[in-house]
Amino acid sequence: MPDTVDSHHPVAEGYAARSHPEFVVLDIGGELGALIVHTDPDMHGVEIEISPSADQRRRSHKQVLERTIGDHPAFTAVFDALPAGRYTLWVDGKPRAHRVPVQAGAVAELDLRNSRGRPSAPTEEL
Repeated sequence: MPDTVDSHHPVAEGYAARSHPEFVVLDIGGELGALIVHTDPDMHGVEIEISPSADQRRRSHKQVLERTIGDHPAFTAVFDALPAGRYTLWVDGKPRAHRVPVQAGAVAELDLRNSRGRPSAPTEEL
């Protein structure tokens, strides 16, 4: 039986279950940007989907991994190589954040910690 954080979000065995102290290499520049999503530890191993706000059927996903920032654990999903635009984030098939802006050549951050589904960074309603 896999380890679990809670009954809704099993921590994936193997890759997602271990800590990731290594640096993240981002593919940004030109028309591409990146988005780092910060979450609470209970999201560890959960897949977050992302889609362009204008085409919510075209989704890709990343797992929330445990990383290290300074000497502290951080639970993040990192999306890179995103064309500049606005994005919707999905968890368990439900939208968690709408119209999150990503700029070309830049790294955007969205903080979903302690928000109970409401992002702390400004987003726009659909």
